[in-house]
Amino acid sequence: MKTRNLTILFVSLVLFTNCFAQKENKKDKKSKSAATEEVTAPAIPAVEDAAPVITEQCLVNISLFNESAKNKQYADAIKPWRAAYKECPGANKAIYSRGREILQWQLSQTKDETSYKADFDELMGMYDNRVKYFGTDSRYPTPWILGLKALDYITYAKDDVLKKPAYSWLEQSIDGLGEDTELEIIRQFMVLSTAIYQADKTHAEKYLADYLKIKTVFEKQLKNPELKNAEITSQMEQGLDALFVQSGVADCKTLDGIYQSKLKVNMTNLEFLNNVISFYKRVGCTESEVYFTASVAAHKIQPSAETANGCAEMSYKKGEFSKSISFYDEATKLSTNKMEKADYQYKIAQIYYIELDNFQRAREYARNSLEFNPNNGSPYLLIGSMYAKSRGIYDDPVLAKTIYWVAVDKFIKAKQVDSSAKNIEDADKLIRVYSAYFPSKEDIFFQPDLQAGKSFFVGGWIGENTTCR
Repeated sequence: MKTRNLTILFVSLVLFTNCFAQKENKKDKKSKSAATEEVTAPAIPAVEDAAPVITEQCLVNISLFNESAKNKQYADAIKPWRAAYKECPGANKAIYSRGREILQWQLSQTKDETSYKADFDELMGMYDNRVKYFGTDSRYPTPWILGLKALDYITYAKDDVLKKPAYSWLEQSIDGLGEDTELEIIRQFMVLSTAIYQADKTHAEKYLADYLKIKTVFEKQLKNPELKNAEITSQMEQGLDALFVQSGVADCKTLDGIYQSKLKVNMTNLEFLNNVISFYKRVGCTESEVYFTASVAAHKIQPSAETANGCAEMSYKKGEFSKSISFYDEATKLSTNKMEKADYQYKIAQIYYIELDNFQRAREYARNSLEFNPNNGSPYLLIGSMYAKSRGIYDDPVLAKTIYWVAVDKFIKAKQVDSSAKNIEDADKLIRVYSAYFPSKEDIFFQPDLQAGKSFFVGGWIGENTTCR
């Protein structure tokens, strides 16, 4: 089982990663990504620090390495770059943007471990100096620099499996940039957080916080009408959800262990309560005591469709069916979403049918559900099932079988309005089962009112017309 779960998690990670990779492959070669920046000619130094003095030789070195690096002649660029970096580190951003390219090339050329470590340390130190001299840059501020540093750490810190320093820098980058965070930073952050959690289950609460942080970023990004990569962002959000569900943190018991104590001290914090309700609903933990408790507490402060729904589910679990129905009705009134209204009314129909054995009331609420969402086959399946189970409408054994005609009518209607695979499968199964109970040719031989093709009114509580078969 553990191997299977890890396999599923790996697949989720691949899907989450592929969303970004597919987008990157389609991007224009000149576009800016999280790992690149626009480099301008270093004609006018941007001095952030009064010392050391920017000498003429410094400017010459900047010009030399910049031109060489621009032409990818990194072997020629490294000497003047190191001279400029040492003599005038605050002279121009090109020292850092081109310096990154140069040191990456240097790392690719290094063969022995000692030299590799020295070059790697120089690359990391270069980012620290960039923060020192250009951390307040309006376009590439400290959070952006830390994100870039993290990406290079991930790439070049070969012996560090979990890469926790990069994880920390990525988080600082996201916290600083918010909805302006680039997708690669987000992706790597969640990949690292997932890896840390898999290695250390005490990271569960932090992993949950990371997931919620990124969900918030995605939600803000997707609300921006000017977002250029909305499609890939939406795909990555879906991948994030899949990754979280497969991680194991979404297990209801695990979540309860995290939230139980927090809930006790936040019983009057409406924002906290609503976040818990929404989150538990999202991950399918709506039978949890934490979900119920949060719903009741929030409902007392400010009733909403979501809190009423939580109270309804709690009442149902306790066997308090009348209360559950009342809360679902309240949820219907409070909701502004027709699909939600349809769902609440359908749940009431199920209670009347399954728990209270009141077919007429169940049909009433099933029909209410259809008014809000006429394209859902489930209410028709429910009504048809009740028709098929009705007894005592006719004493005549042949007439008693006519209920199956009108029942199958509903199953056919369900297929007509709802083409979802599950609905079609369920409807076809019910049609096969109850068609076997239709009156036979021998049954209707002495029943002229039941000749095939004729209209027949099924009486009793059903009260509907059907066609004789």
